[in-house]
Order: sequence, then structure tokens, then C-alpha cells
Amino acid sequence: MKLSSYHLHTTFCDGKSTAEEMILAAIGEGCAEIGFSGHSYLPDENWAMSEDGTSEYFDTLTYLREKYKDKIKVYIGIEQDFYSAVPTLPFDYIIGSVHSVCSGGKSYSVDESAEATLRAINEGFGGDAYAYCEAYYESVSRIYEKTKCDIIGHFDLVTKFIEESPIFSESHPRYIAARDRALEALLKTPAVFEVNTGAISRGYRTTPYPSNEIIDKIAASGKPFVINSDAHSAKDITFMLEDVAKYLDKKGYQYIKSLTEVI
Repeated sequence: MKLSSYHLHTTFCDGKSTAEEMILAAIGEGCAEIGFSGHSYLPDENWAMSEDGTSEYFDTLTYLREKYKDKIKVYIGIEQDFYSAVPTLPFDYIIGSVHSVCSGGKSYSVDESAEATLRAINEGFGGDAYAYCEAYYESVSRIYEKTKCDIIGHFDLVTKFIEESPIFSESHPRYIAARDRALEALLKTPAVFEVNTGAISRGYRTTPYPSNEIIDKIAASGKPFVINSDAHSAKDITFMLEDVAKYLDKKGYQYIKSLTEVI
């Protein structure tokens, strides 16, 4: 069975393709199943679904799931942000993610741009990049507690721009300590971690989230991985999924072949 992704975004949030276009593309690629995970509602954030849009998203996917049930299995999920209210709709699964850090009552995005990251560090954290990382991972450590997610989304998203701009070092003791505290907390939960290729398809990174070092630590716990593309357009639904699978196979690490293994 061809691998598919369960971390997908459509025009209901910041995606470029409609849900139906994504489904048709997945069918065309021979995927047996597909999962959608629109960004949960956050006030004043145009990359997230609106409150009314969330209901429309759910209703549209419910209709499309039935329409294409003989060709593909469609799961209706949500990417639940740490700062969003608890979801009320009966989603099939939840991806728990942190997209911002807070300081002094102000929210700063961690995945907008390298320039925005540097501005956040200077304005919100007195120029201390590792305080910024510590704030991020402190929220990540509580993502299961807050969302009861099935999948941990892009665990080390805070590293998105460090290939193009060495804002901080992943080998710094404070970074490692903050990362490992979050990892230790989440490894105690039932949630599994994704290996996410989205930043590669959009040109920000050359390697997936999380880093190979983190993948090794997660694998040592016995947890399987979910391989996700975090696609924002139909052309990227299966982007590099097979490459990641080959890497995990070579290392002897487990990954799921169907979402039924997780939910």
C-alpha cells in the first residue's frame, strides 16, 4: 500500500488546494487513505480556520468521505494548537502542535520567518535565543495534557529556520536540556510522534522534523512514527514519504501503515 499523509491543510486554512482536490490527488497516486488536519481556530490568525469555517470544514469532509468511500478512506482530523480552545466537533484524531511562544502578554510565531524569529527573540526574550527555545519546549511538553492529541506535530518546529540563519545551536546545553525535558514528558503519554517533511517541500529545510537525534531517542522508547507531509497543496501530499520510510526501515524503526494503528 502506498503511504499517505494525515497532516494536510486545505483552503479552509492556509492550504492552496481544496479538500476535494487533495482527495482526488491521493486517489490518483494510489493512496488507500488520507487524513485532514485543518489548523484549529485562533483569534486574529488568518492561517487558522475560523469558527464558522471549522464547522464547514467538518461538514464538507463528511460529505466528501461518503462521496469517495469506494475509492479511498478519508479521516477528519484537526491540528489543535496549544493556544486554541478545546475542540467540540467529533474529529477522528488530533495532531497537537505549538506554533507560537508568549512573553510579556504578546504572542510570537515560531514558524513565520527567520526575521520574525530574530525579532521575537530580541523583543520578547531580551536577545536570549535559548530563553525563546525554553519557552517553546515548555509549551510542547504540555501539548498532550492540553489537547489529548493522538499525534505530536513537528516536535522541533522551533528549528525551522536555523539552516538558513544560525539563530541558535541545537548542540547548546540549554537547547538540549529544554528539548529533552519536553521529550521525556511526551514519551510518557500515549501520543506518537510524526516525521514531518513539510518544511522540505516548502524550501525551508533539507531534513524532516524532528532531527535524526530526536528520532533515535523516540525510537528507543518503542513508539512507532507517523510519516506526514504536512502538505498545503495537492501536489505535495506524498512528498518524500517513501524516502523517510526507507530511512526508518534502514534504522529498524517502526512506523504506521494505516491510521487505524493510532486511533
